[in-house]
Amino acid sequence: MCGLSGEIRFDGGRPDVAAVERMSDRLAARGPDGSGIWTQGPVALGHRRLKIIDLSDLGAQPMTDAGGTVTGVFNGCIYNYKELRAQLQGLGHCFESTSDTEVVLRSYLEWGTDCVDHFHGMFAFVLFEHRSGRLVLGRDRLGIKPLYLAQTPGRLRFASSLPALLAAGDVDTSLDPAAVHQYLSWHATVAAPRTVLAGVRKLPPATVRVVEPDGTHRDHRYWQPSYTRRAEYADMTATEWRDAVLDALRTAVRRRMVADVPVGVLLSGGLDSSLIVALLADEGQRDLATFSVGFESEGGEEGDEFRYSDLVAKEFATDHHQLMVPSHRVSTALDGAIAAMSEPMISHDVVAFHLLSEQVAKEVKVVQSGQGADEVFAGYYWYPELASAAREDEPRQYAETYFDRPHSDLARMLQPHMLPDEDVSARFVREHMAAPGAETALDAALRLDTHVMLVDDPVKRVDNMTMDWGLEARVPFLDHELVELAAACPPELKLADGGKGVLKEAGRKLLPADVVDRPKGYFPVPAIKHMAGPVLERVREALGAPEARKRGIFQESYVAELLAAPDAHRTKRGANALWQVALLEIWLQTHGI
Repeated sequence: MCGLSGEIRFDGGRPDVAAVERMSDRLAARGPDGSGIWTQGPVALGHRRLKIIDLSDLGAQPMTDAGGTVTGVFNGCIYNYKELRAQLQGLGHCFESTSDTEVVLRSYLEWGTDCVDHFHGMFAFVLFEHRSGRLVLGRDRLGIKPLYLAQTPGRLRFASSLPALLAAGDVDTSLDPAAVHQYLSWHATVAAPRTVLAGVRKLPPATVRVVEPDGTHRDHRYWQPSYTRRAEYADMTATEWRDAVLDALRTAVRRRMVADVPVGVLLSGGLDSSLIVALLADEGQRDLATFSVGFESEGGEEGDEFRYSDLVAKEFATDHHQLMVPSHRVSTALDGAIAAMSEPMISHDVVAFHLLSEQVAKEVKVVQSGQGADEVFAGYYWYPELASAAREDEPRQYAETYFDRPHSDLARMLQPHMLPDEDVSARFVREHMAAPGAETALDAALRLDTHVMLVDDPVKRVDNMTMDWGLEARVPFLDHELVELAAACPPELKLADGGKGVLKEAGRKLLPADVVDRPKGYFPVPAIKHMAGPVLERVREALGAPEARKRGIFQESYVAELLAAPDAHRTKRGANALWQVALLEIWLQTHGI
């Protein structure tokens, strides 16, 4: 929906309004429809607006309540804002706009930090209490909307993207070795609160942080579903689970149609996005705009799944748009996608999402996307192997199955100053999986994937690439009530039928069999996977640049080995190792680090 930024001082000084303006300017793509700066005492807030709800100027931000008690900036959408508005009016609140932003402010005035428990939606917000001087930061349950932080003595800055913080200046841009370890171990996932930069952190999902005027703060994690079998579901049959999942998904999709502008769908032709289209058609949506992207074949590998997306579009009579990207366009589009990344992301489909978003944004401002279903409902091929492990052996099995490489391999990849003394990535997994509330080995793996990996890989990717074109992406499979239901669902129902069994059964009620029973697709971008000419040229240029040599992240002998055989070196999960190494360096250079 928007981009927010700001600064609070703890040393008695005035905020650097020019720095906030630079951050706001860097966020312009996230909010091309309006901008605002507000400052008072130790605080300055900036906002860029994408008009989705209440298109009038009454919805402009930063927003102050009529009583002058609190001022805030907000990014995202509260899907149940109309219901909350009516509830708050019943409690005596008066509204000047029809925006969900004002509902956020009034909810905070009524319920304090517990306001987040009332929100159904995706959000990041920052609120300043005028009288107390307290700052409150909040992030949605699944981390769909980002919030980056840079703290130095006497000051905290915050923004919707990491590059915006860089635009403000005075950021410690040295690399965090533990984060680089995670990046190279965990398919470029760097878990909150870390980023690859030592001076930038991110507020974890499902967290409210209260910052006092002296700079001290306290965090409250307000949501974590239980991955256990619960008594209220004990007698449910497989059919009843199917119907419960379908009903919850229907509600999630319906919620995400809330907007004062048209809403489209990113349609890959897979089960997840096809279900969204089918449910919207079932709700009576007509001439729904759907969008698909494909790539030229390389190395004998197909780069599109149009036969499936076309099948769904025809079945439900959507207004379908198809984008085919030639390989030479991938290399030229790469730089734009990397510039849009708040953190380095190696997944091939980042380029696809960026290119597709550019075209989609010309047609609509809001889309629904199928992201998250594979993590929530155990759709990936490696989940049966993880499920077979004993509960206490799951951390080791997870690292063996999912990590790109073992810790021992990093010693010959990284320069000594970049190598942590211990396997910090495996330790993170052990500690996360040891927490109570996950019953089986699969429960522990899905909890980790849904609440950590999903947030800082596919969800972040979709937000960054769509918002770079002023396009808001909504993800119904991450509706928190649907996630709670899926967490309680018996593992065998999720693993059935090759994965996502309970979701496939739901799909059989609405979709053609060819879509439900098709092989799992992975959105290939062959030009990157196989290091096609122009992409390889860009990689060689970056790794040979003076900045790369001066930075000295990787052993020169290892980089030379990769460049000698660009398509030969693979991670354990099959990704191109050269691309993973090069992308980190290209990202650093792109952002002037």
